[in-house]
Amino acid sequence: MCGRGRVRVWSPSVGGIAEVLHAHFTDHAYPMHTHDSWTLLTVDDGIVRYDLDRHEHGAFRQVVTLLPPNVAHNGSPVTPQGFRKRVLYLDRTRLGARLVGRAVDRPTFDDAALRRRIDLLHARLTEPGDEFAAEVHLAFVVERLRAHLSRRTADAATVRDPQIARRLRELLDERFVEGVTLAEAANLLHAHPTYLVRAYSAAFGIGPHQYVISRRVDLARRLLREGVPARDVAATAGFHDQSHLNRHFKRILGFNPGQYARDGRLRGASGPP
Repeated sequence: MCGRGRVRVWSPSVGGIAEVLHAHFTDHAYPMHTHDSWTLLTVDDGIVRYDLDRHEHGAFRQVVTLLPPNVAHNGSPVTPQGFRKRVLYLDRTRLGARLVGRAVDRPTFDDAALRRRIDLLHARLTEPGDEFAAEVHLAFVVERLRAHLSRRTADAATVRDPQIARRLRELLDERFVEGVTLAEAANLLHAHPTYLVRAYSAAFGIGPHQYVISRRVDLARRLLREGVPARDVAATAGFHDQSHLNRHFKRILGFNPGQYARDGRLRGASGPP
């Protein structure tokens, strides 16, 4: 769905997502139209009434809506206050043509776990430098959508595969600064992306993205101890920019890189500050 209003739209550097749209509309009614991608819609406030394949539906906060590619739909607000929505336009190959008919028959899912995962994905997409984490959330979102459309919604069992987990850790250790995408790792290790994440988390008690961030923060600490200016540490340690470093550094350690660098203990002083 597209239209005029208060809108933020961008194309993230995450494979499989063509575009992200965050919008607040009050009185715009969408005419019948189509998209060449899968439209994954969540509504944060209000209700959207829409027609899909000559059947009326509603999109509201409690449900996740998935509109298939090249199937006409419209949309209009139900209340005078309008609605706020977030949309992910997914590459059509992510779910495949064979699932289009099932999405037409059942475009909404009342699934709190799926909604939470989509919320996490949107949060990562708004933070530059968190593409690996976004890839992880996207993989689980697509997996759960496939399960719904295939009428298999039970959660997958914990994966126990120490060998593949060790191979993934070796890859992450080799490339934690320059980074590796989840798709690349899956291709190199010949495993499905969500299988990799589950196996790694089960083996090490931490997700692969959190591990990479931890390695980068440790490298940043070492660079700061060696006297590298904080403004130069971010790129050297693999962070997108200074704010990306600051956010993760403080989240893990409880204080920012500037405070860490100013502490006299980091300059060889002995004893407590």
